[in-house]
Amino acid sequence: MTDITLAVLDMAGTTVADGGLVLRAFDEAATSVGVPADGPERDDARRYVLDTMGQSKIVVFRALFGDEDRAQAANAAFESAYERFAADGGIEPIPGAVDAIRRLRESGVKVALTTGFSRATQDRLLGVLGWEDLADLALVPSDAGRGRPYPDMILTALLRAEIDDVRHVAVLGDTTSDVTAGLRAGASVVAGVVTGAHDAESLRAAGATHVLGSVAELPGLLLP
Repeated sequence: MTDITLAVLDMAGTTVADGGLVLRAFDEAATSVGVPADGPERDDARRYVLDTMGQSKIVVFRALFGDEDRAQAANAAFESAYERFAADGGIEPIPGAVDAIRRLRESGVKVALTTGFSRATQDRLLGVLGWEDLADLALVPSDAGRGRPYPDMILTALLRAEIDDVRHVAVLGDTTSDVTAGLRAGASVVAGVVTGAHDAESLRAAGATHVLGSVAELPGLLLP
């Protein structure tokens, strides 16, 4: 394996356990913009949200509603609900995540945390977790141009970390969108974890180079 000098790690479902807060927040957002509480429209929307886990939330809402004003309203309601649920104790680190990140950094591997949420929501999550200084970088789609499944956040992390070759990058996430983004970026390691949205079969089908039980296994994969 090429020496890895940058690890780009997803947050919710990969390094952070949120107990299904994304769907809870989505239900609140959907209700706020008039989606019926029951029936095929709500069921189809929930299924789409599950299928597109890991992607930028505003992009998901645009695809769902096809109207910019409604998408923006839904996104604002979603972010507000998620932040409120998180502040009420709805999130915690995946077991072993903090130790894994510290081990990587102590071994000379820079770590970037990425998310499909907004900057304000990511900052709130980092604050709730006490992770403001845990990683070298924390990126959201607006920092890079586009969110997953595009490679922009990974490539932005590479540039900011001053890494000179995409082959020195490892990507870890719990969704097929994470895997697609890592492959598009040219990372040598594009690993999936089964602690979040998508199962091992889906991650392998998307092209994951490795499937891990959790982020706690990452140092064992990357470090000599």
